[in-house]
Amino acid sequence: MSYGQQAGERLADKVVLLTGASAGIGYATAKELAQVTSKVKLILTARRKEKLDQLAKVLTSEHSGIRIHVAELDVSNLDSFEPFLKGLPEEFADIDVLINNAGLALGRESVGEIDRKDMITMFQTNVFGTIELTQQVLPIMKKKNSGTILNLGSIAGKDYYAQGSIYCQTKSSIHVFSDVLRKELISTRIRVMEVQPGNVRTEFSNVRYRGDAQKADDVYKGTEPLTADDVAELIVFNLTRRENTVIAESLIFANNQASSHHIYRKE
Repeated sequence: MSYGQQAGERLADKVVLLTGASAGIGYATAKELAQVTSKVKLILTARRKEKLDQLAKVLTSEHSGIRIHVAELDVSNLDSFEPFLKGLPEEFADIDVLINNAGLALGRESVGEIDRKDMITMFQTNVFGTIELTQQVLPIMKKKNSGTILNLGSIAGKDYYAQGSIYCQTKSSIHVFSDVLRKELISTRIRVMEVQPGNVRTEFSNVRYRGDAQKADDVYKGTEPLTADDVAELIVFNLTRRENTVIAESLIFANNQASSHHIYRKE
C-alpha cells in the first residue's frame, strides 16, 4: 500500500471538524483532507458562510462522494458551540478529529497603547474559543476512547516579540493548553497535537493591519514565506500517522526563517 493510500485509509469515514475554514490555512487544510481521501466527512465552519459554500462546491466537484456539512460559526461566541453541536446531522455528530484553526491578530501596538476591544477579541477567539470548543467535543471522543485534537499554535507562542504582547500571549496559552490536555488524556487513545507555523502568507497580516495592504506586504518583503498549503500538508501528515503515534509539536519555518526575529530578507 502506498503512502497516499495508507493515509487515506486512516481518514476514511472519519468526521473532521475544522474551524476557520473559509480562508488561509483552514481553507488549504480542507482541500488537503479531501485530496487524501474522498471518504472523509468534513464539517467546515467559519464566520463567512458564503465562503464555506463556495469551498464545499469546489470540493464536491473535484472529489466524488465526499461528504461535507458547512455551518456559520464564530468561535469568539462561546454560547454558540452547544447548539451548533446539537444541531449537527446524525452523519456528522460523532466527531473523530477536531482542528482548532480559527484565530487572528489585531494591531502591533506597544503595551499602554493596546485597544481593549482588540485584546478581548484576540483572547476570545484564539484562547477561549479553542478551550470551550475542545471541552464541548471532548466528551464525544471520550465516549469511544479515540480521536485527535489538533491546535494551531505559532512560533509567537514560544518566541515572543515586541508589539505582539497580546497575540504572543494567546498563542503561548494554546501551547500550554495543548501540553496540559495531552497529559490529562495520557490514559486514553485521544491524541493531542500542536502545529506551530512561522511566517505564512495568508490573510493574517491583512487582518492584523486592518486592511492596510502596504503594511501587510512589508511583512513578507524580501522573503519567500510559507504558504497555507505548506502548513496544511503538515497538518494532514500529522493526522494520518498511526493511532499510537502522537506528533506532539511541529514547528514549521520557511527556509529563510529561524525564529520570530531571525528572518533573512533579500535586498
